This record gives sequence, structure tokens and C-alpha cells, in this order.
Amino acid sequence: MMRVACAVLTLLLCAGIVWVNKPLRITGELVDLKVPAGASARAVADSVKNAGVDVSSDWLFYWFRVSGKSRQIQAGSYELTRGLSPYALLEKLAQGDVAMRRVTLVEGWNIRQVRQALRQAPDLLLQTTQLSDAQLMAALGLAGTHAEGQFFPDTYTYTKHSTDTELLTRAQKAMERQLADVWAQRNEINVLQSPKDALILASIIEKETGQGNDRDQISAVFHNRLRIGMPLQTDPTVIYGLGTRFDGNLRKVDLQTDTPYNTYTRNGLPPSPISMPGKAALLAAVNPVRSKDLYFVARGDGSSQFSETLDAHNDAVRKYILGK
Repeated sequence: MMRVACAVLTLLLCAGIVWVNKPLRITGELVDLKVPAGASARAVADSVKNAGVDVSSDWLFYWFRVSGKSRQIQAGSYELTRGLSPYALLEKLAQGDVAMRRVTLVEGWNIRQVRQALRQAPDLLLQTTQLSDAQLMAALGLAGTHAEGQFFPDTYTYTKHSTDTELLTRAQKAMERQLADVWAQRNEINVLQSPKDALILASIIEKETGQGNDRDQISAVFHNRLRIGMPLQTDPTVIYGLGTRFDGNLRKVDLQTDTPYNTYTRNGLPPSPISMPGKAALLAAVNPVRSKDLYFVARGDGSSQFSETLDAHNDAVRKYILGK
């Protein structure tokens, strides 16, 4: 009798080993599985079956328990693909191998471009689509903060079915950390008064830079102008002030029409950032090189020609812009 019992037990053990390593029957190419925080092993087994996996939830539950890993199952969104066995499924759940997505926020983008990228991001739950920029910042706990430039440009990975609110919070905290870091590294010839000033100037440098090597020199020009009370006279701020009215052609009347962002008609920095600056632009904003230059003009190859005097600048404009 004992031998029969042992034989039966051995057969059951072998059958179990075969079963846990046998591919599950999955409806379609891929099944989405959502495991809520605090879900029991029984609830997870039921969720697997209900998600579209042809399996006995009882068998799956017993496997979770017998394995000793039922308490290691982690919450999150998972993708189950064909060929996945009960053994591999449990490993995936215990390791928290959740489905990941990514979205890139690019240096120099404005807030409209950031929000458009999030609307197009795969499997990102949208909670802020209907909110204005001001309402968005309030939802992030930053009521009264101008949305422009507050998010750090980077490639962000996120779990499937994360929210845009969660991602924007991460990007805002990242900018906060980066700004604090570079402010602590500012040099002695920096004339900016606060991290906010650094963020504003960095956003301008980001839009004015065609080649990375020019950032520190462009920063020096703006610092020199701020030091002597000379208008910054930078086209990107004027364009930003025009908003959606800008049609790609900056006209003389635009430079003469006063707005809070027209640095031809107003001295000093504009009231807020005009773009989303990256780390290099932030560092350049607080670390200008020593220079007497007050002017620069694009050479047409992405680089800039710098000048100390207006006469030299006008010569550079004739050469590089007018072709004379």
C-alpha cells in the first residue's frame, strides 16, 4: 500500500513539474494583467484567468502557494505573451517585471509640445488633458507657478497604465533637483539673483544655441548685458511672447510691439522661462565665461560669431546674414 501511495505521489509530482513548465494557453498574442496593490494570491490567480489565459485558477493558486513565492507577487501592469509557463509567470510576478513604456521630452520644447508628447505616449493614462496650464500646475501642487520650463527634458520610462500626472511630477522634481545642483555650482561672475533667474536664462540659451560649444559664450553675452542694464534683445523671447500668433516669420513690427517677453522693449529677464532647458544650458546660465562680448550672430552653420562692439557686430551681420 505504501508503495502505491509513493507511486501516486511521484506521478502527481511529475505531472506538477510538467504542468508548471508547460506554456499557458493565451488568448491572442498578448494579455494585459493588472495586479492591484495588496491583491491576494487567490485574487491574482483569478485575475490571470479573467484576463484571457486559459488556465485553472485553482491550479494556479496552488502553484503560487506551493512555490513559497505567493507573498512576493508585486503589484503592477504586466504583459503576458504566448509561450509563458506557470513557472515563468510566477517569476515575472515575483520579480515585478512589469510592462514598461517610455517617452522623451526634448530640450528646448515648450509646454505645448510637452503636453502633446504625453497625449501621444503609449499606454499612458491621461488625467490632465482637459486642464489649462495653470490648472495643471495646481494639480501638481504648484499653484501659481508658470508651467513653462518646469519639467526636465529626458527620456522617462514608466509602467503601462501610469498616469500623466505621475510622469509630470517626476519630470518636475527632476528639474527641481537639477536646478538646485547647478545653482550650487555658479561661478563668481554670475550676475543672476536666484535659481528662478537661472532657469529663465537657461531657457533662452537653449533656444539660442546652435552648437553646444557656444553656450558659455552666449551666456557671457547675456550676463554682460544684464550687468550694464542693456536689453537682452533676443528673438526667441519675442517669438514666445507672440505664442500661437507666430507664423514662422519674425517681423520688425513684432520687435517693436511691447509684451512682457519682448526683450527689445524691456530690460532684464522675461518673467518666466520660454522653453525647457537641459542640463548643459542650466550649467551655462550660471557659469558664463569671462568675456567682453555684447553681441553674437549666427554664422549659418550652427555656430555663432561673437563681438565686443556694435561696429564689429554689424560687420558680422553683413557677412553672415546679408552675404556682403
